[in-house]
Amino acid sequence: MLVLVINSGSSSLKYQLRDVGEADGGREPEPAVLAEGLIERIGFDGGPADHAEALGQVDAELHRVLGDRTVDAVGHRVVHGGERFSEPVLVNNEITRAIERLNPLAPLHNPANVLGLRAIASKWPEMPQVAVFDTAYHRTIPEHAWRYAVPNWLYTHHGIRRYGFHGTSHQYVAGRAAELLGIAPEEFDGVVLHLGNGVSATAVQGGESIDTSMGFTPLEGLVMGTRSGDLDPSILVFLARQGHGADEIDDLLNRESGLKALAGSNDMRTVVEAAESGDRRAQVALDVASYRLAKYIGGYHVAVGGAKAIVFTAGIGENSAAFRARVAARLGALGVLLDEGLNAVRSKEPRTVSSPDSAIQLLVVPTDEERAIAEATAAVVRAAVPR
Repeated sequence: MLVLVINSGSSSLKYQLRDVGEADGGREPEPAVLAEGLIERIGFDGGPADHAEALGQVDAELHRVLGDRTVDAVGHRVVHGGERFSEPVLVNNEITRAIERLNPLAPLHNPANVLGLRAIASKWPEMPQVAVFDTAYHRTIPEHAWRYAVPNWLYTHHGIRRYGFHGTSHQYVAGRAAELLGIAPEEFDGVVLHLGNGVSATAVQGGESIDTSMGFTPLEGLVMGTRSGDLDPSILVFLARQGHGADEIDDLLNRESGLKALAGSNDMRTVVEAAESGDRRAQVALDVASYRLAKYIGGYHVAVGGAKAIVFTAGIGENSAAFRARVAARLGALGVLLDEGLNAVRSKEPRTVSSPDSAIQLLVVPTDEERAIAEATAAVVRAAVPR
């Protein structure tokens, strides 16, 4: 099945075309990537006028690659599924409107996701579309973990609770980690660390998410490239009383904080290089980020009843041996021992980087959200259209 994976931003459209085969008595074969690209500056001078025009560019590339073959389905990454969506769904007008009603919960993401859904529906009205939600994997989190200790009307009227994000990545990586350990996905207890410009940790027990560091929005939790992560909520009240508006505070915490605020750059490679050259700001930034992460790992080790593995993934998790080493060095109380030689190896394959006598295995498992979305899309469409 030819699946076009769409990740639609407010002014961008990222796409990937994958050929998803069917499982033959075991794990599905890896979907071949036939085309991929990123269209930017949608709605700006020099770029496509809108997402429909951007799709015209995608269509031209698909014709070049496929010739007379046609796409069978489109899978969309949708950031927020709220409490309604706990799994990927086949899209119709009602589903699109339901996703749109969640816009207030993810104002930077869901409106763009809806634009992508409607642009596909306009261009290819008969094309099956599937929405795959970042929040869906975390719908198994128990109430004692997703509840905030605030008046109940904030939840009942405004949906204020922990939702969690990066779920597609966390679920994919947890499954691949179980495979690496030689156990079934439902036997996996561990901590998955999605470390990119956005950063989140998830406690996985029995293959299911039972807690995660991001909350009502992706701002909560760990130190990220430009996001602050956890901080005293009274800081927001203080800033408001000093005359700073809501939009200014939002921009400050989401785009001007994190590594960018501490070290002057949100790029981990730049920060590590600066720290190694003696830059004190960069050293402090790495100390803060690794310390915060180690605290979460310790807490989630307890939450899952003893982690079988701690799994690093995404850009930083997969590629920064230096940051992995900093984190591992803080986990001695858990009996974690890093193998420096294994940690230094660069590879695109899932691998172990802990020493044989480490009490908890340290794994590096590359994520592939596009593959996960393509496979989920194919599964939903096959189930909906029996042959």
